[in-house]
Amino acid sequence: MEETINLKELFQTLKKRLWLIGLITMVAAIISAVVSFFVLTPIYESKTQILVNQAKSDQQLYNANEVQTNIQLINTYNVIIKSPAILDKVQTELNLDATIDELNEQIQVSSAKDSQVVEITVEDPSPHVAAKIANKTAEVFQTEISKIMNIDNVSILSKAEVKDDVSPVKPQPLLNVAIAIVVGLMIGVGVALLLEYLDNTLKTEQDIENILELPVIGVITNIKDVPKVTNTRRAESVTRSARTRGETFGS
Repeated sequence: MEETINLKELFQTLKKRLWLIGLITMVAAIISAVVSFFVLTPIYESKTQILVNQAKSDQQLYNANEVQTNIQLINTYNVIIKSPAILDKVQTELNLDATIDELNEQIQVSSAKDSQVVEITVEDPSPHVAAKIANKTAEVFQTEISKIMNIDNVSILSKAEVKDDVSPVKPQPLLNVAIAIVVGLMIGVGVALLLEYLDNTLKTEQDIENILELPVIGVITNIKDVPKVTNTRRAESVTRSARTRGETFGS
């Protein structure tokens, strides 16, 4: 017997278990909100920018070859910025409790394509600590790069600052709740369809015809129970009628 997907039956199944889908969705949203607001630690972000300019020379204008060379060196600089040679001095000068590996994970270095500007981004539970690490990393790199590569072509464009209205970059509670609602809906629909698929009981005459392939020739309907008070009143009425008839016959 071939099974086909009936959209009407599908919608009826979802409608029948709508309470279950709503419950799962609500639970997922509540859990996400509680975790986002009360469990996860807010993380703040601070950025600083450095410029990889042309090496000092007697030329007053930029040379295209020198600019291209500096751009190619940026990938090397990105690695050096996060190297122990730089981060060890940052850790020491700021007296940080974090290890070099933990500090490395906090720092992200990026640069736009064909750009000589390198951006150092630091994430930390404290916005002030994040700003200090970003600025100190840029300063140490500017100082140490001349010793490491024997060049002096790095300058700091902007320092990291903590604004009055600073807000954490993660977690994002509203986004997390929205994602949880979508996931909850998907799980709810999946559970509803699974329960319907595993339910092999016969509920209607149509189920008998579809599964057993037999015609239905009769249906036993449910008879509602008659209230006891009504039965009692009817019994009393019958008794009174019998007595009345008995008295009439006796006279």
